[in-house]
Amino acid sequence: MQCICRRSFLAITSGALFAPIAAFAEQKEEVPSVLDHILLGCNDLDRGIAFVEEHTGVRAAFGGIHPGRGTRNALLSLGDKHYLEIIAPDPQQTSASDFRNLRDLAEPRLVGWAAHPGELGAFATRLRNAGVAFEGPTPGSRKRPDGRMLHWKTLNLKDDRGVLPFFIEWSADSVHPSADAPAGCKIVRLEMSGPNAEELTRLSKLLELDVRVQKEDKPQLHARIGGPSGKVMEVTS
Repeated sequence: MQCICRRSFLAITSGALFAPIAAFAEQKEEVPSVLDHILLGCNDLDRGIAFVEEHTGVRAAFGGIHPGRGTRNALLSLGDKHYLEIIAPDPQQTSASDFRNLRDLAEPRLVGWAAHPGELGAFATRLRNAGVAFEGPTPGSRKRPDGRMLHWKTLNLKDDRGVLPFFIEWSADSVHPSADAPAGCKIVRLEMSGPNAEELTRLSKLLELDVRVQKEDKPQLHARIGGPSGKVMEVTS
């Protein structure tokens, strides 16, 4: 679903907001069907894990490191085929570039999201025919703590307007992280906003994102996650 609207997030600032709402499960879900995962960036992984546990009641599990990328992560399932990736600098890769500026984050915040459009080769062809510039598909991998390897391919838009996702295709022999990451939480809303909501909506339709779009002064992502205790964690970029 795409729509353009102006709506204030009550008391949201440039960081993250948390409000316990016992009836979150009764609220209408507004989650893109193509959502794969959202990324919560922080400058320290342990701090990020504690941050999420405090506001959802569920502790994320260590996922592994990204060799050459300078990061490591922890994971939390958000329902079928959706998960939260807490991503932070890897202290063992101090010379790696910090392309998401994670070391500079004063508090955890959204730093991106990933969508699964299907087979990336076909998706790349469709983007090329539509005149959309991109990079990839590029292979990636990560070793899980149990020693199993995960493999995927990603495609990145050259201009993501600050809120558009990157795209991912998991290999057939890889377990999707949502399947065995700690469960109990659920994503109930993902929205993106920007000063030119009409153009953002046009691009969303072109990319088949079915994501809610609203007009705001600057590009931002907003996500709402419900925890098993009735708490709700709202985070923004």
